[in-house]
Amino acid sequence: MSETKRLYFEDAGRLEFEARITGRRTVDGRPAVILDETAFYPESGGQPWDLGTIDGIPVVKVLDEEGTIVHVLEREPGQEAGEGAEKVKGLVDGRRRFDHMRQHSGQHVLSQAFIEILNGETRSFHLGADVSTLEIGIGNITDETLDRVERRANAVVFENRAVKTYFVPAERIAEVPLRRPPKVSGLVRVVEIEGFDYSACGGTHVRRTGEIGLIKVIAAERIRGNLRFTFVCGGRALADYQVKTRVCRGLVGKFNVPDREIPAAVEKQGAELKDVKKRLKAVEQAAAGYEARELAEGASGRIVARVLAEKSPEGARALALSLVKLGPAAAVFATRSGGKARLVLARADGVAADLRPLAGVLAPLFNGKGGGGPSLIEIAGDQEADLDALVARASSAVAEEIGRHNPNYRAPHK
Repeated sequence: MSETKRLYFEDAGRLEFEARITGRRTVDGRPAVILDETAFYPESGGQPWDLGTIDGIPVVKVLDEEGTIVHVLEREPGQEAGEGAEKVKGLVDGRRRFDHMRQHSGQHVLSQAFIEILNGETRSFHLGADVSTLEIGIGNITDETLDRVERRANAVVFENRAVKTYFVPAERIAEVPLRRPPKVSGLVRVVEIEGFDYSACGGTHVRRTGEIGLIKVIAAERIRGNLRFTFVCGGRALADYQVKTRVCRGLVGKFNVPDREIPAAVEKQGAELKDVKKRLKAVEQAAAGYEARELAEGASGRIVARVLAEKSPEGARALALSLVKLGPAAAVFATRSGGKARLVLARADGVAADLRPLAGVLAPLFNGKGGGGPSLIEIAGDQEADLDALVARASSAVAEEIGRHNPNYRAPHK
């Protein structure tokens, strides 16, 4: 089948066109048509396909099959538009197309900026629905150097340089200073950013760099020995800035400091919170000691079991550990906290028993998960579990486990 003429090569801003259907097929259960020419861009080179309509029927996907562009439709077009006969009208979603043009051209600018400043070659590019990613062949980067890359890229944007596209025969492509020589034969499409970047590319691009708008890198992460940068351009950069400005305003109001002092204020509050938690833990441990003594004095057996209303997991754990140091062989506590029913089981150091297997026995009783060590386990499960029933079952399980390791153990529990 002959190649489809690509109208976006001639004018990336063209959104409306007429064409003839030259073929029909089914793709993933949906009808699809092939046209003699099209303005729809197919998925390729990290850039997603265009959306729009053909004779009012939504185009849901556009594929490139060895030069033939296949338009996947929401429903079958009318048969009156027969093959090689009636023309159909195509309309590309202009907002999506222009957004993709800005992001893709922004990627070219950013890639060349990484080359200039770090000699970092582009390994891959992906244009996503909300953000785009660019993998660069470098192992690390400082905040100051990334700022330099951003400033260079945005300087090219603000200079409003011309963006040109043209074809060069493969045998003459060496005359063009491309960022990366292509591995193709025949004609090579070159996207040139005047005096700055030359790249072999079949994507859609803006006419001048000023149309890209602000380029902003918003994240970086290591991947495969390289760095992958997440970036946004134009309207996406504005939306990202608006969200972060709202967050910043909220923090300014919360901490009552200027926006530039927010990091220091957060760090200060974090240190204060850490200190409060440390002191609270000390108070809980002291309180647990007093409560443990009361429970130990009133215990009639060697296993103390209780439902502790609203006690925190930390408090229940501290109480159990304190209690088993005062004489009882084991402690079994149940509480509700953080939207969960919780079990805490502890045994004294001098008691030969391993509580770890009990987690697998007790957790299924209330869809719980948990574990621990030989002398302490904790399980959290369904909030609405019957705590009294859990305590009774857990107490029996602990008594059986202690009895298995200590044949002379016959003490009841309370």
